[in-house]
Amino acid sequence: MPINQELLDILVCPDSRQSLSLAGAEELAGINQRIAKRELVNRAGAVVTQEIEGALIREDRQYFYPIRDDIPVMLIDQAIALTGGS
Repeated sequence: MPINQELLDILVCPDSRQSLSLAGAEELAGINQRIAKRELVNRAGAVVTQEIEGALIREDRQYFYPIRDDIPVMLIDQAIALTGGS
């Protein structure tokens, strides 16, 4: 994932201000499997149906922000819960 480390160092969750880390290949594969099964819901309440190419995971591991077309989608309502519901 071509996110510059300097950018990653300054990005924080817009809701909680927690730091973010780039999802690894295994995490990303697991996330995309759950998307394929329609198990993930974003904070707006919509079921996530589009596979993601990358993710920034919040420090507490409760939410992640998808990366689409090499751009992190840092909108609070687009954060996706990793643990069950929104």
